[in-house]
Amino acid sequence: MDLRLVLFDVDGTLVDSQAEIVAAMHAAFDALGRPAPDRETILSIVGLSLPIAIKKLAPNARDHQLDAMLAAYKASFKASRESQQGKTHGLLYPNVMDVMKQLHAQPETLLGLATGKSRRGLNALVEAHDMGPMLVTQQCADDHPSKPHPSMIEAAFAEAGVSKRHTVMIGDTSYDMEMAQAAGVLAIGVSWGYHTAEQLKDAHMVIDDIRLLPGLLEQIWSQMA
Repeated sequence: MDLRLVLFDVDGTLVDSQAEIVAAMHAAFDALGRPAPDRETILSIVGLSLPIAIKKLAPNARDHQLDAMLAAYKASFKASRESQQGKTHGLLYPNVMDVMKQLHAQPETLLGLATGKSRRGLNALVEAHDMGPMLVTQQCADDHPSKPHPSMIEAAFAEAGVSKRHTVMIGDTSYDMEMAQAAGVLAIGVSWGYHTAEQLKDAHMVIDDIRLLPGLLEQIWSQMA
């Protein structure tokens, strides 16, 4: 049986980190003495690499100002994570771990992450939730161009030794769907994250409950057989 690779986005797909993201972005704008955008606008950029996300929210900021915002964001996020010892920083959405364990138990199914988080942030989250043993590949913003560039997915299926035909990307934003499309892999959107279902127009399908994922994937694999 062919190996299969299921790639997950992190923020908004596996973990609900919106409170920390919004607080850190407020700290970034406070560094310049500027008012931060509203919550919805901030969450709309989740998934992009941080420098690009900040530039998108503050398009008129100069390079040195963007550097100051970036540093303030990282400091805020790090302080929040350390104050909570990692465990509650980015709470897993309901049933996420059960579904990941169910998929991991299938010998032919490999799991990975493709996220706009930094390597430091990703490592902390994976360790906090003890995900490491389930993952064969972890792609992040430190090593790739920002989503929706396909680099993360291409590196993931190459590292896992799985064909793009048997790779599926799971995410909550249009950036995830566009990245999957650019990489030539199937995209499944989730409705509980930071982009609306209407924004997930490039998804092959959108699910409202992660518990539906194993059955849906089995249908996809059987159709490919």
